[in-house]
Amino acid sequence: MSSTPASNDETAAAPKGRMKGDLTQGPIMPTLLMFSVPTLLSSALQSLNGTINSIWVGRLIGEEALAATANANIIMFLMSAAAFGLGMAGTVKIGQRFGARNIDGARRTFGTAVGFSFIVMTVIAAIGFVFTAPLLDLLGTPGPAWQLAFDYLRMLFVSMPVVMASIILQMGLRGSGDARTPLIFMGLTVVLDVIFNPILITGWGPFPELGITGSALSMVIAAVTSFVAMVLYLYAKDLPLRLRGPELAYLKPDSQELTYIIAKGVPMGAQMLVVSAAGIIMVGLVNQEGLMTAAAYGAVMQLFTYIQMPAMAIGGAISAIAAQYIGAGKWDGLGGLTRAGLIVQFVMTGTVTVLLLLFDRPALVLFLGSGSPAVPLAQHMQLLSSWNFVIFGVTMVLTSVMRAGGAVWVPLAILAISLYPVRLGFYYLTYDALAADAIWWSYPVSAFAALLMAWWAYASPGWRARAEAESAEEAMEQAHADGQPAGRMTPDL
Repeated sequence: MSSTPASNDETAAAPKGRMKGDLTQGPIMPTLLMFSVPTLLSSALQSLNGTINSIWVGRLIGEEALAATANANIIMFLMSAAAFGLGMAGTVKIGQRFGARNIDGARRTFGTAVGFSFIVMTVIAAIGFVFTAPLLDLLGTPGPAWQLAFDYLRMLFVSMPVVMASIILQMGLRGSGDARTPLIFMGLTVVLDVIFNPILITGWGPFPELGITGSALSMVIAAVTSFVAMVLYLYAKDLPLRLRGPELAYLKPDSQELTYIIAKGVPMGAQMLVVSAAGIIMVGLVNQEGLMTAAAYGAVMQLFTYIQMPAMAIGGAISAIAAQYIGAGKWDGLGGLTRAGLIVQFVMTGTVTVLLLLFDRPALVLFLGSGSPAVPLAQHMQLLSSWNFVIFGVTMVLTSVMRAGGAVWVPLAILAISLYPVRLGFYYLTYDALAADAIWWSYPVSAFAALLMAWWAYASPGWRARAEAESAEEAMEQAHADGQPAGRMTPDL
């Protein structure tokens, strides 16, 4: 792949050739599978890493430390919503420009996304570091876990800017059609974290015994090392998003790029907040049913993390691929891409759901113990609610295609309506008749409502018309940008 300036003839010919990272070429189904599987594996590794870390903390320090990490992680999740939204917006724009083979434009978007997110996360981290104690008090962190959570969270705040920059880089790479590189370095992160966690907690060999601070420091070491290695790899392989010479100025946020990223990123980040708040409400409702029900629900939530992974991975893959189709002006291919996404989603999510229903008891026993009376309760919850993720996956495919076209408020509205008026409304209207089962049934009911709204929105021509108009406007601006021969990528033939 060449990154040197091309002649005007080469620039004009570039769109006709094959290019690495071009997800719009070749059969749709193999492309989708080759792109979504590494994304799914990255998500699985990330979740597995969290599970292993919880085991180290719980076994080596104690239950108070485990509670401390849970409280700290809630705060980190909420604060990372901003970076997630910016990263998703950047991924969409990078994908559109990569599909149009406007590599210079993709680099400008990438530079602004990384630079702005680093600034935002630095400010948030500084505020969080100063106000760690009030944050934990606001969350109601239990007394025995408070100091542990304080030490753990402060270390995480120190690493937040680099960690979020790493997330933006990985999402940007996926926008340029590269799901393999993020998988490689997610694997490196997990390996380093799993190794250093027990060493720094217990003080093995020459390392000091740091307790829970050591667990947080392990995460920092793994994340920073992986990020530096990924940046070096980016330049060593001359990947499309690397910035050199004058291009380094792209890290200074550009007002035009920033306008798009903020306008699209805010509602995308808000989706995480909507989901988090709904989760907190559901925990409150479950807690009213008693200790055994709460314990069963906690175990079921662990399994739900893995059931929803295929839907999330396929949604991310569909969004990146659809963005390239839109950038390339291949609007006719979106229908085939959507159908392929629905098929893959049904197969993957359906398979995981069936397997966990067939073998739910051995899986639940891992969390609850073989003799726990919460196990049959958890099995009942699984039976009533787990299949909602198959429906949820369909909604993810439809809304991911729309997001790739810049339609971000409609998916947010669909999510908010399905999680609040529909889910909570069903619970309150049916609780007298169904008791606790109203909670479990509310999951598929809200998922089905979201599907109906998403299908109606996807079938509506409005979002396509706006996306086509924005795409045409950008193409015109690019055509008047004095050629910018270095801004196009020479194809790998």
